[in-house]
Amino acid sequence: MTEGKINSRDERWSLKGKTALVTGGTKGIGHAIVEELAGFGAIVHTCSRNQTELDQRLDEWKTKGFQVTGSVCDVSHRDQREKLIETAASLFQGKLNILVNNVGTGILKNATEFTAEDVSKLMATNFESAYHLSQLAHPLLKASGNGSIVFNSSISSVMAFPSCALYASTKGAINQLTRNLACEWAKDNIRANTVAPGFTNTPLLDAFTFLLSV
Repeated sequence: MTEGKINSRDERWSLKGKTALVTGGTKGIGHAIVEELAGFGAIVHTCSRNQTELDQRLDEWKTKGFQVTGSVCDVSHRDQREKLIETAASLFQGKLNILVNNVGTGILKNATEFTAEDVSKLMATNFESAYHLSQLAHPLLKASGNGSIVFNSSISSVMAFPSCALYASTKGAINQLTRNLACEWAKDNIRANTVAPGFTNTPLLDAFTFLLSV
């Protein structure tokens, strides 16, 4: 590479000055996403249902020199989603470059055993929250001139696994939402993409493994 050209990974992939909102960023995949974005220079806001856990992570990120703020939010509740976007809009002066819809949960049961409460919980947490937050964030993403939405789906959205019918269905819905938003919001310079991880060593996987073993 000739002198004067970009020759380092950090410079090629710099997110300096970019803003990002990551849901559920205090553990698991969300935690890794926050650290990756902040490590490349992005200014990140994240959320957690647990104030103590959130404060611990914020202290850790501060010692690393990351620009990360956080607020308590349970994204399964509509009013708390609205408050989260209001907070992000205030922090980022009405503009948002990156929205990562990371939060997700699972309930493992045979398909005949899911209750109405199970359906409501998983749909609210895994699908409705991502859809609504994307709706609310649309003006901020559009205002940035170069918005990006990343949805955290799952390999179970395209493959069948035991006891995962409901969880997999919510993730399949995420896949289709991504396709539609990518088409509909391209005119607003907003990209939409889905990441579909396989089994990942996180607290959620630990819970799944336990339930499958009993």
